Amino acid sequence: MAAGERALIDWRTWFVPAKLRLLAAPVFIFAVLAMMVLPLPPFALDLFFTFNIAMSVVVLLVAMYTVRPLDFSVFPTVLLVTTLLRLSLNVASTRVVLLHGHTGPDAAGRVIESFGHFLVGGNMAIGIVVFVILVIINFVVITKGAGRIAEVSARFTLDAMPGKQMAIDADLNAGLIDEAQARSRRKEIAQEADFYGAMDGASKFVRGDAVAGILILFINIIGGLIVGVVGHGMDLSRAIDAYVILTIGDGLVAQIPALMVSIAAGMVMARVGEESMDLGGLMIQQVFTNPRVLALSAGILVLLGMIPGMPNFVFLLIGGGLGWLAWKRWTQEREEAAPAAAEAVPPPPREEAVEASWDDVQPVDVLGLEVGYRLIPLVDQAQGGELLKRIRGLRKRFAQEVGFLPTPVHIRDNLELRPNAYRILLKGVEIGAGEVYPGQFLAINPGQVLGTIEGRPGKDPAFGLPAQWIDAALRERAHALGYTVVDAATVIATHLNQVLVEHAAELLGREETQALLDRIKKESPKLVEDLVPTVVPVATVQKVLQYLLEEGVAIRDMRTILETLAEWAAKTQDPVELTSRVREALGRAIVQSLTPGSGKVPVLMLDPALERILMQAVGAGGGKAGAIEPGLADALLRQTGAAAQRLEQQGQAPILLVPPQLRWLLARFLRRSVPTLRVISTSEMPEERSIEIVEMIGSPAG
Repeated sequence: MAAGERALIDWRTWFVPAKLRLLAAPVFIFAVLAMMVLPLPPFALDLFFTFNIAMSVVVLLVAMYTVRPLDFSVFPTVLLVTTLLRLSLNVASTRVVLLHGHTGPDAAGRVIESFGHFLVGGNMAIGIVVFVILVIINFVVITKGAGRIAEVSARFTLDAMPGKQMAIDADLNAGLIDEAQARSRRKEIAQEADFYGAMDGASKFVRGDAVAGILILFINIIGGLIVGVVGHGMDLSRAIDAYVILTIGDGLVAQIPALMVSIAAGMVMARVGEESMDLGGLMIQQVFTNPRVLALSAGILVLLGMIPGMPNFVFLLIGGGLGWLAWKRWTQEREEAAPAAAEAVPPPPREEAVEASWDDVQPVDVLGLEVGYRLIPLVDQAQGGELLKRIRGLRKRFAQEVGFLPTPVHIRDNLELRPNAYRILLKGVEIGAGEVYPGQFLAINPGQVLGTIEGRPGKDPAFGLPAQWIDAALRERAHALGYTVVDAATVIATHLNQVLVEHAAELLGREETQALLDRIKKESPKLVEDLVPTVVPVATVQKVLQYLLEEGVAIRDMRTILETLAEWAAKTQDPVELTSRVREALGRAIVQSLTPGSGKVPVLMLDPALERILMQAVGAGGGKAGAIEPGLADALLRQTGAAAQRLEQQGQAPILLVPPQLRWLLARFLRRSVPTLRVISTSEMPEERSIEIVEMIGSPAG
């Protein structure tokens, strides 16, 4: 915690003790309600009316300096409390005016007297006109507009919630955010919906307050005249001077704070722009920064100021001021452009080397990303590109889930690519490519959308789902229809993450393996020292880990992997056999990753006749692999693929359970044709998990 925050907390604790803070809200509400029934002296009215004005000024300033509507999430409650305070003061002041109005203009306090005499000059007609104008401005213009914005915002926010939730899940699955960030974003979405819904209802308070102000004014005028003429025997003109002016002052002292609070509500609801800048900064940035606009405005005002009969001095003064601003902005732009132009000048050509050297041999990047020239802003942080940040995030997530840190991604532009194209390279070979459009969003159809949306046809390059490239204006509508909407940087990052997972085994090199061993050595030094390289060389450890990664097995549990290698390395140095033993040790984690929980595991199994034929093929191949008769291989691929597809459609992970002797053969054989299928051996199935045979892969005759 920063020193400034500690000082603020200490100040709050010193100013209002914790127990009193718990009582502050109920005491304030009951005090406001008490003002409706208890008589108040004029000084108390002055105090509360001044407090009401101060609260309105504070609320207005907070609204002006709020950068996001949710930063002022208590605003609906503030609207209710300030409205209740004004109404209570109206009731209290009405009582005092009717009881003591005949005694003089200060009967209801100096604040009401000042508003009744100073602001409207003591003129009843002017006071009524000013009051009615303020009410019309508040009720018809500001409050109605803010209420409409709140209503529309609440409706669109609620409609867009499912799409936003899906977008958060997509970012979480792509590794762009962690679980804590996902929870925070979900909470913010819920708070946003609650805020706009509350503001939609709270705006009715302000509208009702404006109507009540008009009714209270006329009721007080009629009641005051009756009390003055009938109760105190005053003539009509004197009663008007005594009661009407006080009533107008009472109405004005309530309506002016109400107008300020309504303006604050309108500012909060109409807030659109950068979340890092307040309202004043946004207005200056977006209104007074274009020198051409300022220069044209200045020229128009100067021309108007030269017309005879116009207030020449005023027009020329303001026109000259705008011209000066335009000149300053042009000067500033030239000063900012000069360093950029100097940097853009190409350096003088270097003298070519006479002889070639080893420096001319450029090593191949393990993992590379090439982009077309229109995608350069996505990777340029100076232009607001977020792709580098997202790539760092997905590398971190990959390390947490898979178990090792992949090599950094080297990014470069390639003019040979199409302007919006990119490609992913592994050791200089393309393993993925796509095309994105900066400034637009990819609306991905997950299969359950409520309607269609117009856009440029495309597809999700990571998973091949149908999609549309849409403009930013259609983003909320796409969310409401159930599309998963992502920007161009997220599309590339998700595709890159998918490629990392699919080629994890190739990304695990000798350097990464040694880094893993060095990390485990800090926690279990004896285990690593006794195993590597005295019993098992680093190359064998690397091969075992690569075999695990090829079949989607995470290597986070390096301690179990190394302990299993230490146990079996004395008996065999065959990486395939060692991998089988490691898989048996990791069996519980493997099954858990495929079917979470403790229920039955749905599996596919081989027909006994087919199993015997395959066992013979393995025996003929020396125990590791064998040749499968072409007709049998075709039938096996066809039946296994169909069974796996049926399991996927039911929302279950396709698992083929086979004897340990067949696992290696079938895993290698089925991997390319049925990539989603996981082949596990009976020895890898944990004892506490029971199986449910969903389907038997048929005999060769089937």
